[in-house]
Order: sequence, then C-alpha cells, then structure tokens
Amino acid sequence: MGAADVGEHLAGVFANPGLLMGIPLALAGAVFMSLGAQYQHRGVEKVERLSGSDAATGLSWQQVKGLLTRPSWIVGTLMLGLAIVCQLAALTKAPLIVVQPLGAIALVITTLLNARVSGVAPTKRSLVSIFACVGGIFIFVLFAALFAVERDISEIQLFTILTILLLVIILLGACWLILRHRMRALFYVTGAGILYGFVATLAKAVLVRIQSGQFDWLTAVCVIALIAAGAAGAYFVQTAYGSGPPDLVIAGLTVIDPMVAVLIGLLVLQEGAAAPVWVFVAFGISGAIAGWGVVTLARYHPQVVSESQELPITRGSSGGAAPSGSRHTPDAQGDDATAPSDGHPDSPAWPSNVAPLRREDPPRTGGDADERGNGSAGR
Repeated sequence: MGAADVGEHLAGVFANPGLLMGIPLALAGAVFMSLGAQYQHRGVEKVERLSGSDAATGLSWQQVKGLLTRPSWIVGTLMLGLAIVCQLAALTKAPLIVVQPLGAIALVITTLLNARVSGVAPTKRSLVSIFACVGGIFIFVLFAALFAVERDISEIQLFTILTILLLVIILLGACWLILRHRMRALFYVTGAGILYGFVATLAKAVLVRIQSGQFDWLTAVCVIALIAAGAAGAYFVQTAYGSGPPDLVIAGLTVIDPMVAVLIGLLVLQEGAAAPVWVFVAFGISGAIAGWGVVTLARYHPQVVSESQELPITRGSSGGAAPSGSRHTPDAQGDDATAPSDGHPDSPAWPSNVAPLRREDPPRTGGDADERGNGSAGR
C-alpha cells in the first residue's frame, strides 16, 4: 500500500457518515472512563483508610467486600460500564482508527481531573510522558487499522490464544505471590493491560462464534477464560489504584490493552501477513514510544515521587504538615496522627503507623498504676 493508497483509504474513512455518531460516542466513552477511574480511585483510598491497611501489595478479601459498599466505587464502576457501552457503540458506527485514538483522550481528561482533585499539578516531565502515550498509541493503532486484514479465527488459533493466556495468568500470579511486597502500580497496570488485551480478543471470538451458531465446548471454555482474565484484570486495576494515581492507571490501560490485542492479531491470527516490513518497524517504534511514556509516568508522576519521599516524622521544629503527597494524613489516620509525644513544641510528630498511649490503656507497672489509676492516690 503506497502513500496514495493510504490517503485514499483515509479519505474513504472520514467520508463515512457514521462518524457523526461514532465520534461523539467515543468522546463520551472517554469522559465516562475518566470519571469512573477517579471515582474508583477515591473508593479504594476510602477503603484503605477504613481498613487501616495499604492495598499496594494487593487488596484483601475484606477490602474487596468494602469496595462493594462504597458509593463512590459503585458510581465509578457504573461509569466504566457506560464507557464500555459507548466504545462498543462507537465501533459499530466508526472505524477503529478513529475510535481507538479518541479513547486515549481519557488519559488527558483523567490527568486534568486528578490534578484538580488532588491539588498536585502535573510536571513538565509527566506531561511529556502523557503525550508520548497518546501519540505512540495513535500511530500504533493507525498502522494496525490500515494494514491489518481481519480473518476468521480457527480452532487451532483459539487453542493457541488460550494456552498463551494460561501461561500469562500463571506468570502474573507467581509474580504477585512471590514479589507483591515489592510491586507497585506499574506491575498491576501492565498485568491488567495484558489481560484486558486477551479479553478483547476472546470477546470478539466468542461473539463471532455465537453469531454463526457455534456455541460448543470450545466457546464455553473461551467464555470461562474471558471471565477469569477479566476478573484478574479488574483486581489488578483496583490494586493499582491503591498504589498509584488514576491517570497512571488509565495510561497503562489505554496503551497496553490495544497493543496486546493488535499483537495477538498480527502474530497469532496472521492479520498482518500482507503488511510490508517497514510497517512492523513502525509498530516497534510507536509501541516503544508509548511504553516509554507509561514507564516514565510511573517513575516521575508528581504524586508517585512525593509518596516515595515521605518520612514518618515531620522535619523542622514547627511541627508542620506532612508532605503534600503523603497518603497517611491526619484525616486518614484519625486521632492517631495527631497525638504528641510529650507536649514539647520541639518534639517530632507522632509516627502515623504507631498508636499513641491513651488513658484507658492498661498501666505498664504496678507503681505507675497506683499513681495513674484515678489521680486520688497521694493527694
């Protein structure tokens, strides 16, 4: 396909009257995704505060149940559901090369929302990372839509996809079990993006088989695998909200999810068999740019940097406030975060992870008990 053919293809795409409905639907999906991410992130933070434990190493069963009772998390989930509906509806009206890049706008909207809610303005380095994510995935999806040819999925290819997915789940599960105390948001976002890429591919395969009347045991296995991958991906996303800002989570999903789906189509389904070699070079370059953007954002996002530098005590003699990025604020810890050590103005703030002594605590020694009991002894 030469330059003239590419131009004609693009002209035909944008002459489609379905764009008049597809573009607004895709933009609405991006807005719902951004709002949903913000509300879900707020719900996870609230559950963390109420449970008194950090979800960065994985949500506990009690925290998962707590999310189901948080109004903010439920609202966020409903908004993400609306985002999926809008995206699917947009794909029925407009081509992939239009819908997918517009979905990446969710990252920009989420960044603006998070900056307003958290009060932490994005730095120049984080903005460069975000534009690298959006630009890289735009180029990646553009070439995929121009040169990929959709083919029927054979049973052997489905077996291959299911086998690779099983290996991915085993690998991610082993990393989570062994290294979860060292893992942070980037691991969970990457894992969720990979799993959601398989979910998109399997969902497409299941829909095609059902429409053709092929609901057999293999289709049932695909449905089970789709549900398992979707559930694991959702767990990783919620855990990522506990260890990173929402715009980092959306960055990973909008970049990794479509890249994995496209790679499965190219390498397993042979949808890019007729593409020239330079197209695969373009895939590699654009994918590397988008991946660099996600990794850089994970390292230099202002909230991530501020949380990695927080200390258990307040510096200086004025007893100033904790660092702005601290997750352990007085509001989050209740009375424990405000208890002084001895009342001296130069004393450091009481560590947020150590409970202070209270008057109702049992006495430490017998002598102290007589003097502290009710204040009447010795008077």
